[in-house]
Amino acid sequence: MWGSFVVNAAKRSFLLGALKLFNLSLMVLSFGLATILHFLHEGGGVILSDFLSMRVRLLNLVVFAFLLLMWHLILSLSGLYQSQRLATKRSLIMDAAKATTLATLLLAAVMAVLRSTMATSRFIVVFWICASVLVAGGRLLIRCFLEIVRVHGRNLRHILILGTNRRASDFARRLEAKPDLGYRVVGFVDDTWNGQQEFLQTGYTLCCSFDGLSEYLRRNVVDEVAIYLPLRSFYEHSSQVVALCEHHGILTRFDSDIFNLKVAHSRADELDGDAHITAYSGLLDGWPRLVKRGLDVTVSLVLLVVLAPLLAAIALVIKLTSKGPVLFRQERLGLNKRRFLIHKFRTMVPSAEKMLPELEMLNEVAGPVFKIKNDPRMTPIGRRLRRASIDELPQLFDVLKGDMSLVGPRPLPVRDYEGFTEDWQRRRFSIRPGITCLWQVNGRSSISFEKWMQLDLQYIDQWSLLLDLKILALTVPAVLKGSGAA
Repeated sequence: MWGSFVVNAAKRSFLLGALKLFNLSLMVLSFGLATILHFLHEGGGVILSDFLSMRVRLLNLVVFAFLLLMWHLILSLSGLYQSQRLATKRSLIMDAAKATTLATLLLAAVMAVLRSTMATSRFIVVFWICASVLVAGGRLLIRCFLEIVRVHGRNLRHILILGTNRRASDFARRLEAKPDLGYRVVGFVDDTWNGQQEFLQTGYTLCCSFDGLSEYLRRNVVDEVAIYLPLRSFYEHSSQVVALCEHHGILTRFDSDIFNLKVAHSRADELDGDAHITAYSGLLDGWPRLVKRGLDVTVSLVLLVVLAPLLAAIALVIKLTSKGPVLFRQERLGLNKRRFLIHKFRTMVPSAEKMLPELEMLNEVAGPVFKIKNDPRMTPIGRRLRRASIDELPQLFDVLKGDMSLVGPRPLPVRDYEGFTEDWQRRRFSIRPGITCLWQVNGRSSISFEKWMQLDLQYIDQWSLLLDLKILALTVPAVLKGSGAA
């Protein structure tokens, strides 16, 4: 048994080393392709013999060796050499893209410091494309090869499941439905309980009780143990099992949905070597937020430059037609109820806030928000600005500042938030508020407060970059039409 363990460990070490060498070779190949294309573009053509006969300076070798070392560290820290057996093909591609993007940024920085003649945007883009395609493609090819091998009964992982409840059975069925994952369910472990009859009808094997687990692990091949026990009542059992598996060197898996959450998703995080399960229902930190923020900054900056003459003209008209400041500022609730000052073109008389208590009885909208169609506080020019939603344009500065996003639930005044009666409605604050959202393109003020909140949560649950672009495109005709504006 010990000899087999040593052979398997040596085999895994060899394969891991080969994988690292393979990925570094792909990075070098990407650099070579980008270099050749650079010379073809700059020199109008290059003969292979001339390219190969170029002198290589010692400094270049040192720099390239440094890049190889750093690329190796980036690929390792990006998780490309960890077990990805249960990872989706999409996550394989995304992980590869993240790693190659960091590697490309490093290359660009090094070439800029050295003032290399090849440090052009074309060279950097070509390198990034080649590296991303080759590394991601290599991972997918390896995954396809391993899937074929596993379907034919090789490279299997023997997994033992603790618990005989419905979640445990469903987990086993999901593994068996995907033979390409290479898992073989050897059986289940549990003590006798009232609901076990349902499990026995599934036909799965009950290997042993908790008391017999230690002996079972000594006598049988088990690569992994998946724990599907109720957390509250079986904490001691779970703790003992994890310690036992630690002694045997057996990998332990936990069901992340231990609280049976209805909306939130789970992911694994790490802090100083300690693993944490994170439940989230908004947008994840990292690439999703980074892409969304990049879109916000780019679009708002372009719009502010293009619309600068219009903004100046509107400001002048407001100043000439009514007394008071050009801009209206009000405290609103943003991301996770952070308070910030929103900026809009003033459409009401300066004392509008003080007049609100006198008009509460005229509110035409159910719920905590306040809306009336013919608001007496509105100025003549303000009514036209409000109807076309032009008064919202200064919020582009709030987007640049980071308090808002182009697309997201509308930021609400503190007064409206105090009127919320349901906690589920407060999930709308789990992402940055926006200038427009599904509410804006589905009737605006003409829809009920309940429907408004549901549309906000629908946006959060279905968010994608494509959805943001779609909402931005639909906002223009909705604003021009002016339906539901108040």
